[in-house]
Amino acid sequence: MQLAIVHDTVYRYAEAASSIIQALRLWPTLGEGQQVVGEWQVDVDGKRLQPACLDGFGNYVATHTLEAKADSMHVKVRGQVDTLNLKGVHRGKEAFPPMFFVSCTDRTAPFPEMAALAAAAGSGSEFERLQRLVNAVRDRMECSPDRCCTENSAAEAFLLGAGGCGDLTHVLIAAARALDFPARYVSGYMQAGAAGATSSHAWGEVFVKDLGWVGLDTANRRVCDDRYVRIASGRDYRDAASVRGVHLGGVAEAMEVTRSSSPRSSMQSSGSSQTQGSSQSQSQRNS
Repeated sequence: MQLAIVHDTVYRYAEAASSIIQALRLWPTLGEGQQVVGEWQVDVDGKRLQPACLDGFGNYVATHTLEAKADSMHVKVRGQVDTLNLKGVHRGKEAFPPMFFVSCTDRTAPFPEMAALAAAAGSGSEFERLQRLVNAVRDRMECSPDRCCTENSAAEAFLLGAGGCGDLTHVLIAAARALDFPARYVSGYMQAGAAGATSSHAWGEVFVKDLGWVGLDTANRRVCDDRYVRIASGRDYRDAASVRGVHLGGVAEAMEVTRSSSPRSSMQSSGSSQTQGSSQSQSQRNS
């Protein structure tokens, strides 16, 4: 499937911010399941960025620095990706062995009730247990589709019983690690429906013997397929966040997003914040 991605993000500050430094992970991971078609474009306030390096997890990273005062920052992403349905299996160069992703972070630490949920996944093959675990987490938690990033730990989200796709992913990772499965966080895009818009999304990858890393979308109770574009991965949200950084001043940072894409669609000019298909917008704090 060929997906055309248009993703606009506007960061607004209640007060003008200065000395803005942002690390951007907005370039697709190359691998057997996806390839970029043509040029992938990332612009910040009209300036074209190219990835400067790979981080420790193998994600493409660029840094944007702004010394002058600003009350907003506009990030545009344009590109097309050919994807294959590999039944969720990610095949690509790995920076770390799977066992590196068994250790918990502060955002993915389990607690007794979550460990009990994981233990209830029962017996059977590893893949069958993980499928039951995905459904158990989703049965336990409501998903808020308008939330992309997460400020909560897995334990906090689990106790609330609700969260965005990132929160559900943190809970899945924590529960899988409680069963000694290597698990990691993935950020990217997901197409909703046969010809619907593609928006920012997050899901987990769990290492399964004889298969490798398998993408599991807890929010939608399914294995990832050719509707997904993989951007970055890491131990938790902070390692794989598409845009993350610091700034001086600028109280109450908020994020407004407009994004849309459809299979084999032609992109409109980069000056447009919408493309063929539907679009979404949201406001939320940047964590």
